[in-house]
Amino acid sequence: MSVPERASDIRAAVATKAISAVEVCRAALDRIARIDPPLHAFLHVDADGALARAAEIDRAPAADAPLLGVPVALKDNICTAGVRTTAGSRVLEHYTPPYSAAVVERLERAGAVIVGKTNCDEFAMGSSTEHSAFGPTRNPWAPDRTPGGSSGGSAVAVAAGMVPLALGSDTGGSIRQPAALCGVLGLKPTYGRVSRYGLIAFGSSLDQIGPFARSARDLAALFGVIAGHDPRDSTSATAAVPDYAAALTGDVRGLTIGVPRDLLSEGVEPGVRAAFDASLDALREAGAVLRDVALPHAPLAIPVYYLVANAEASSNLARYDGVRYGTRAESSTLHDVYYHSRARFGAEVKRRIMIGTFVLSAGYYDAYYLKAHQVRALIRRDYDEAFTHVDVVALPTSPTGAFRLGERTDDPLQMYLADVFTVSANLAGLPAISIPCGVTDGGLPVGLQLTAKPFDEATLLKGAEALERRQPMRRPDAGRP
Repeated sequence: MSVPERASDIRAAVATKAISAVEVCRAALDRIARIDPPLHAFLHVDADGALARAAEIDRAPAADAPLLGVPVALKDNICTAGVRTTAGSRVLEHYTPPYSAAVVERLERAGAVIVGKTNCDEFAMGSSTEHSAFGPTRNPWAPDRTPGGSSGGSAVAVAAGMVPLALGSDTGGSIRQPAALCGVLGLKPTYGRVSRYGLIAFGSSLDQIGPFARSARDLAALFGVIAGHDPRDSTSATAAVPDYAAALTGDVRGLTIGVPRDLLSEGVEPGVRAAFDASLDALREAGAVLRDVALPHAPLAIPVYYLVANAEASSNLARYDGVRYGTRAESSTLHDVYYHSRARFGAEVKRRIMIGTFVLSAGYYDAYYLKAHQVRALIRRDYDEAFTHVDVVALPTSPTGAFRLGERTDDPLQMYLADVFTVSANLAGLPAISIPCGVTDGGLPVGLQLTAKPFDEATLLKGAEALERRQPMRRPDAGRP
């Protein structure tokens, strides 16, 4: 029997012993070895550990395990006990965590097989996976282009069919944007829905771990495993986790979709706009209702985000001084230890630390950081007002298709603007999903982003599955057998 592509089919085949977990694992490892070298989605493949885990599953399978024998990849800022975790940085180049993140524990209880760690922008700071200290990841649709970031490695691993499922983290769009540029599904959960225990912190009030998949059903299965309360995370929500698979009815009759058309007047590529409009038409034909909504403070989201996120990054990364955490530089004085240890940070991380330190400094805190939080509250209020009239808000995930590698590395502002439609959900703590919705005139994937009320991920998954039925996802050349 050949190995199925979808996680749900793999689980069923392993549960009925039509195929073994070891066979599934070997097939995934073989595909990674064959496809990954030119794409560089993985930083570390744990072949021995994955095969040992698969053999253990075959010896004692738990038939009710929702991800039984399914290969999964993890972004390399999610801690895995005994497996190197670098966050794409020279500062953590040799770090091997003594514990696993909460999501890793849940994956293992669910029967998943973790095959490796994927490339990412250093400390998750970037929109192109070009800021990894270990080299960029390439888009399987066009290897001269970025896969997006910062979770680009996870998006590519799923898009190219190396694994059916992967996890990333999203601080300002780092799951949704690469999902859009690689033509897969990516979900940023409500803040607090998934435990951050074991996630290497970037912006603690913004970070969330979330799933990638090639189908809404697989995405729902993975999300259902990782969602839920964790007492080790003080921001973890206690809200009950529903049956997300039950939402996948394909029926969106009466679903009200808000469209903030004022935000689409500038900066959106024509091919992106055409695919976005076509996806909304498909949902309307399926019974959804479109309404215009206003998000008046959305144009301020990018400056607000880069003040709040960088301030939190400055605080979180202060620990990597070579004494408490991080690779230690050998120097004769404490000052030089600090200086040379922190010199290992890449240019983008240094830029963000300096901006964050500045806005938190005496004399500037009120003018920048405090003001940013005041506007952040207004952004959340805009969404609250919109949700009194609509169920979800729709925007393109990214204003452009995948841009060329190196095209924006010398222009940080243009790089930051790639997240113009995604950062608001993080600032407001709302769930949002990117759904493949077509391609540009140049054949590059486009994503439709839906944002919902807190803890209403079920509605996002329902919309994703309905669109998937009407606009089946395409696959890149690298993702074909």
